[in-house]
Amino acid sequence: MLEQEQKLQRYLQLLQRWNKVYNLTAVRDPAQMQVLHIDDSLSVAPYIRGETCLDVGSGAGLPGIPLAIIQPERHFTLLDTNGKKTRFMQQAVLELGLQNVDVIQTRVESWQAASCFDAIISRAFASLYDFVTFTGKHVCENGILYAMKGRYPDSELAELPSGWQVSAQHSLHVPGLDAERHLLELQRE
Repeated sequence: MLEQEQKLQRYLQLLQRWNKVYNLTAVRDPAQMQVLHIDDSLSVAPYIRGETCLDVGSGAGLPGIPLAIIQPERHFTLLDTNGKKTRFMQQAVLELGLQNVDVIQTRVESWQAASCFDAIISRAFASLYDFVTFTGKHVCENGILYAMKGRYPDSELAELPSGWQVSAQHSLHVPGLDAERHLLELQRE
C-alpha cells in the first residue's frame, strides 16, 4: 500500500511538472489535482471488473494510471489522440515502472484492437451515445462500458443506442469534492 501511495504521489508530481509546459489539464493547484484527478479516478476502483480495461480519451492518464497503480493485477490500455498527452502518459508509465499499462495514440473509432476488453472506461470523454457507438465494438461479449459522469445524465440516457442498457449505476463520493459524481455501467441487452 505504501508503494502504491508513493507511486500516486510521484504521478501527481509528474503531472504538475509536465502541466506547466504542456497544459495537460486546466487544474493547476496541487491540492485540487489530488481531489479532482487522483481521488476522482480512484472512486470508481471498487466497481471495475475483468482482467483488461481500455481507458478511452485518457488525456493525462485519468483514470487509467491511478487505477493501474492500485490494481496491478489488471491490464490497462490508455488511448488518446493527443500526441503531447500520450507522450506524457508513456513517460509516466516508464518512470513509475507500470508493467500493466500500454499507451496508444489514435482515434478510438478508427482503431483496430488486437482483442476485446472486459472493461472500457471513460471520464468526460463524450456523450453516452458517442461512447457506446465508438467503443462498443471493442468490449467483449459480456464486458462492461463504464461512463464516469458528473450530474446524472438523464437526457443522454434517453439517446442510448438500441441494444444497450444501464446495468448498474453508482453515486460516487469523492472526499473534498462538493459536486455530483456518477458511474454508469452499460452492457448489451
